[in-house]
Amino acid sequence: MRRRLFFVLPDIPTARKVLDELLLARIEERHIHFLGKRDTLPPELPEASFLQKTDFMHALRTGATVGASAGVAVGAVAWLLTLQHLAPGPGMVLVAGLVGALLGAWASSLVGSSVPNTSLRDFQGAIEAGKVLLMVDVPFRRVEEIRELVASHHPEAQWGGVAPQVPAFP
Repeated sequence: MRRRLFFVLPDIPTARKVLDELLLARIEERHIHFLGKRDTLPPELPEASFLQKTDFMHALRTGATVGASAGVAVGAVAWLLTLQHLAPGPGMVLVAGLVGALLGAWASSLVGSSVPNTSLRDFQGAIEAGKVLLMVDVPFRRVEEIRELVASHHPEAQWGGVAPQVPAFP
């Protein structure tokens, strides 16, 4: 199991040095993500993905849940209120729930793809001020080791905390 660590770095040269140190500490590059002001990160810094920058996944889950609930409710009402010889049966409730989940997930993910990630809200001011956010996913047993590594070599880096879980698509 991995934990996501957050650090706010003062500038891009510091971000490059921290990247090198994390790679030397045997953290794979696919587990290191940087987020900066729009179009300011150089190509050698692995940029955060679309799923990490936006609220897409949260919106998708919420929309699917609400849509499925609404679909099941509408399907149940339709099944109960129609004449028994015309109704297709209780399977209609399941189909309505599935259709509701798909429509809810689709509609809400459209909105979530344009909204910044709410879990990064605390860092938004620092990013807009030109600082760089480092997100690194490390095994649970290495959380303190990596935190101390960055803190000891870069006292100017601000500790941002630990996310409670790894994202679904790291």
